[in-house]
Parts: sequence; C-alpha cells; structure tokens
Amino acid sequence: MTTDKYQLSTLVGEALAQQGATLTLAESCTGGGVAHAITAVPGSSKWFGTGFVTYANGAKHKLLGVSAELLKSEGAVSEQVVTQMAEGAKMVAGADFAVAISGIAGPGGGTDDKPVGTVWFCWSGPKGSIAQKHLFVGSRSEVREQAITICLKQLLHQVTG
Repeated sequence: MTTDKYQLSTLVGEALAQQGATLTLAESCTGGGVAHAITAVPGSSKWFGTGFVTYANGAKHKLLGVSAELLKSEGAVSEQVVTQMAEGAKMVAGADFAVAISGIAGPGGGTDDKPVGTVWFCWSGPKGSIAQKHLFVGSRSEVREQAITICLKQLLHQVTG
C-alpha cells in the first residue's frame, strides 16, 4: 500500500507537534501543492503558519532573499537556489524546518542540462540543510504530484531522523 500525500502530511504534523516544532515552505514548480496537502490536515495551524509560492525569480529574491546574481548564473532550478530558498523561508517565517522546491514541470522549458522533470529540493532544519535533485517522468501534473510526495517523504525522514 502506498502512502498518499495526505497520510504523509498527517505523519509530518504528528512528528512536528511532538517536538513542538514548526514548518514553512518555499514552493515554485509545485505552486502551493505541498501547502495544500499540509493544510488538509486538521490542526495543521499548530505547526504550519507560513508558506511561500515564489514562482517567479523576482519573488524568490524579494521574499526569500535569494541572490539575484545566483539566480542569473545558476538558474532557479539549482542546488544553490533551493538552498537559499529554504534557508530564507526558514528565517523569514521563524520556523524550525523549511522545504524548498524548484523545478521544470513541463511540458516546455527544459534544456539539455535541465530537462523537463528536473526538480531540486532542499530540506532545512536544526541539523542543517540537505539538497537533492530528482528527475521525474510524466505529464506536468504527474511531475508535480511526484515532487509533492518526495518532498513530504523526505521531510518526514528529516523531522523524525
């Protein structure tokens, strides 16, 4: 049996509540999909207070403090940018944990270096930040759903690990 995003969100919430910890999100390609899954959990306001949908580079810079030079040199879909997104969101929201997601959901926008389905994640918590790149296959909605699930699975691991 697979664990769906709402079950994962419930488990994440239970783990955060046990620690008295809070979460924030900085989403780009998922467009608030992770926040939607999290806020579907009754009582999630106890551990989730703020989320950012920073779809445009200007929003990543203005709201999360991502370096404009870095956005220009590395692109939004990069390890360095998602790390700055997560750390910026955590600081702005005053949260204990943060997750950032930036990717190319398609159907267009891919390049040889960053094909459609490329998604970078960063999970930031009290023990530091971990970034990972995944390459998903499928339609735009399938790429986004896979990204949401991976985000929550790894978040659960980070919070409980």
